[in-house]
Amino acid sequence: MGLLSLITGRPGASGFGSASTAEQVTDGVDASNLTVVITGGPSGIGLETSRVFALRGAHVIIAARNTEAASEAKKSITEANQTARVDVLKLDLSSLKSVRAFAEQFNSMNLPLNILINNAGVMFCPFQLSEDGVEMQFATNHLGHFLLTNLLLDNMKATAESTGIEGRIVNLSSIAHEHTYPKVIQFDQLNDKKTYGFLVVLWNCRRS
Repeated sequence: MGLLSLITGRPGASGFGSASTAEQVTDGVDASNLTVVITGGPSGIGLETSRVFALRGAHVIIAARNTEAASEAKKSITEANQTARVDVLKLDLSSLKSVRAFAEQFNSMNLPLNILINNAGVMFCPFQLSEDGVEMQFATNHLGHFLLTNLLLDNMKATAESTGIEGRIVNLSSIAHEHTYPKVIQFDQLNDKKTYGFLVVLWNCRRS
């Protein structure tokens, strides 16, 4: 999809474009046999994704740092759709300890996992280090999701094998990934406050 199509919403080969809604894209889809984990589900794209998956019958797990906001999102979804299946689990992607705790809790629930949507992210935040000593944006947007995906992968594989339904992992990104340093990720300068700025923000948006 070109920039003009992106701006105008002109449909692409699939028949959908940037102006298409989630309800339009999923019209006629029965997701009642699917379990979906969505990071950053309390607001924005994550909230709409949670709402529409629940509308189509999926069991939605909202993984969020702010569980109060996530509970409000669950309330709004279930009030509009009384048959919705939505659960909230604590997940702070900037903390590897929290990621491991989330994965352990989810796996202990003995739920299948068909779809993992890595949606949550931070941007333009002041320079700071995570509790693991990593620049916050890189820790949250990349390391947290990388570890989460790996810790849930066996569950997803087992689900696909037992149900015959191929799993899906969706990583949300930004067009900003096209504007990075010539040498791409500079791993030796991840925590260099002197070089932290707008270009670094763009670099952090690069696709994992």
